[in-house]
Amino acid sequence: MKEPRSSHSFDYDLIVIGSGPGGFDAAMHASKSGLRTAIVEQGALGGVCVNWGCIPTKALLRSAEVIRLVTESTQFGLTAGETQVDPAQAVKRSRKVVLLSSKGVESSLKKQGVDIIRGHATFTSPNSLQVTSDNSEPRTLTALHTIIATGSRPRHIPVMPPDGQRIITSREALVLKEAPGTMVVAGGGAIGLEMAWYYNALGTHVTIVEMMERILPLEDADISRALEASLRKAGIDLCTGAAISSAEINDESVSVSVNMHDGTPLQLEGDILLVAAGVTPNSEGLNLEELGIGLDRGFITTDGHCRTGVPGIYAIGDVRGGMLLAHKASAEARIAVETILGKVTSPVDSTKIPRCVYAEPAVACVGMTEEEAASNGRDLTIGRSLFSASGKASAYGVREGFVKLVFDRTSQVLLGAHLIGHGAVELIGELSLARHLEVTASQIASVIHAHPTLSETVREAAEDALCQH
Repeated sequence: MKEPRSSHSFDYDLIVIGSGPGGFDAAMHASKSGLRTAIVEQGALGGVCVNWGCIPTKALLRSAEVIRLVTESTQFGLTAGETQVDPAQAVKRSRKVVLLSSKGVESSLKKQGVDIIRGHATFTSPNSLQVTSDNSEPRTLTALHTIIATGSRPRHIPVMPPDGQRIITSREALVLKEAPGTMVVAGGGAIGLEMAWYYNALGTHVTIVEMMERILPLEDADISRALEASLRKAGIDLCTGAAISSAEINDESVSVSVNMHDGTPLQLEGDILLVAAGVTPNSEGLNLEELGIGLDRGFITTDGHCRTGVPGIYAIGDVRGGMLLAHKASAEARIAVETILGKVTSPVDSTKIPRCVYAEPAVACVGMTEEEAASNGRDLTIGRSLFSASGKASAYGVREGFVKLVFDRTSQVLLGAHLIGHGAVELIGELSLARHLEVTASQIASVIHAHPTLSETVREAAEDALCQH
């Protein structure tokens, strides 16, 4: 049934709670579609992504990339004088980027006519919110529809309680103005790996502890093994198949007790322990239980169209669960708004969502891994190509890496794409489109790619798969 697009008995047609990528896109799309829209934000505009996640992390990783390039500059004909790494300047630059991005969010919302309301929102009924802030009296707002886009925060582990000094989360790691001599990173997922790579570039000795038997345990095993080799080559120690049992803060360090899966105890010491072991959804304080909105481990329960069990209330992004990615939140924003508008929508297909790790070499994947596809009973064809065979990669001195494409042998349809190497995160767009359109190996191979480019490795991997038929 088509829901009413507007009701003047309410203050707004739509209120969005949270201004991260999902909330921002929802508010912008709704306003462009003619809905009277407001967005409520208790923190800095842009949410975690802009202020404490995607954007500042990439700014710091760019600093790390420049540092590494300078240290290797002699092979390119540049003999640099004495260089000095300045973490404080890297942080200063990253915060400038954050401020610029946050102001951009504000400017875009205002230009589109979205009302920006500062404060914390709590439901008092399915169609009303009380917004409180330190700077003004509480106010009540009403809306025909509400989208919850409150995101998530770093998960606190009882055996590793952060103090903000010795035991820290990613938030503190983004603003350290001095590089620690040693660091233990709890978690071998994207956040832990990116922070490990950044601090390694600054000269910190980093040890990564991962509970599973390999880093990036949900990605293709070939990708994990290749990245492990690269990290070890860079001087990063890996301790996989291990669980941290305790962390004790001393005067100038943290003692980390680790239990290997075979029962062997291990003791690690670090100036800093960075806890990067998942996130917790920001679903508290919204009064959801009183409304009858379902929760699963704190994540808001919805259907495939982002609808909660209460008519008119939607949830998108990290607070909804699933892949905790900004671009997934943005995709869900469009689904929620178009459902409100009465349009026909389809749920997000998780096999068509790209996943990236911005280390060096970078990792980018979309679709099923070889292991997943095989476990589903698929007869597969695997196509591979090496960066070392790419003229562009050789010219730029980035010969490490490969492209791995997983195809259904019968239909030739692309099931998954897995890349590791310089620029992999920029190459994944083509393969995300290919996965979205469910194209075949023949179709990818027939696309003319510019030469010399790293993108040629995509065509070559498809051609390799065709040779196996």
